[in-house]
Amino acid sequence: MRRMSASFLCALALTVASGSCAPTPGKAPAAQGDGIPKRIVSMNPCVDAVLMEVADPRNIAAISHYSHDPRATSIPIDLAHRFPAVADEAEDILAMAPDLVIAGTHVSASTLAAIRRLGIPLMQVEVPTSVAQDEAQITAIARRIGRAAQGQQLNRRINFALRAAAPQRGRPVPALIWQSSGLVPGKDTLANELLTRTGFRNLSVDMGLAQWDIMPLEDLLVRPPHVLLAGLANMGAGDADANRMLSHPALQSARSEIRIADFPSGMLHCGGPVIMRAAARLAAIRRGLNEDPRL
Repeated sequence: MRRMSASFLCALALTVASGSCAPTPGKAPAAQGDGIPKRIVSMNPCVDAVLMEVADPRNIAAISHYSHDPRATSIPIDLAHRFPAVADEAEDILAMAPDLVIAGTHVSASTLAAIRRLGIPLMQVEVPTSVAQDEAQITAIARRIGRAAQGQQLNRRINFALRAAAPQRGRPVPALIWQSSGLVPGKDTLANELLTRTGFRNLSVDMGLAQWDIMPLEDLLVRPPHVLLAGLANMGAGDADANRMLSHPALQSARSEIRIADFPSGMLHCGGPVIMRAAARLAAIRRGLNEDPRL
């Protein structure tokens, strides 16, 4: 069993009780300030994907446990397994002795409190809702870890991929991203912007759905899209649910009106380098529709 330091045990205690701890005598407290980190821990699968592109691998101490799950990862699973994974637990995080933790908005308050109380620098990032926000987030992460040039390079590659994916002709094709359990992205989402940039019109916006909404099959069939972008289960559902949705007799009967195209759920939730893969996939689907007489 890994031996825990007094500072580590103190931080865990502080998650359930108020109080204070002094640093262990003769041992410096955790790094403070904006120094370039040497041991980065990511608690977010989308941040994992960015770090794979911009960070020095030797400085990645651990990545999110989601990246070790084939249903949830945003990076190749074999690449993910080269790094330890951490869960949303203070003990997991602190045991990696990080000098920077990068977390999203869904980390538990107790875990964040333990990280702050131990004095470990913490960077929190939001879910980007546009390409511009994603570009700014990449820039901020890259600068924070002392890799600004690599961040600029990744942003250039993303912009190049988006330009390459832009349609050369034709009207926007009415489409709907419909994932497991009927999850649909609407207005003010990165997915919506990617649809627009690659030659589609997101029907969920026309329908006035929320930013993220659930659309039952019955509602989908009332106003069917030309293209239904559906993939396998996301991290919150099993393959059986995805297969049940796509094999429903009513949807099978509507195939003369709806073209179903595979759009993996792993391309739906993250920005960064995932944008390049998502844009390329959407562009390929759009090009395949050019000879469709309905368009």
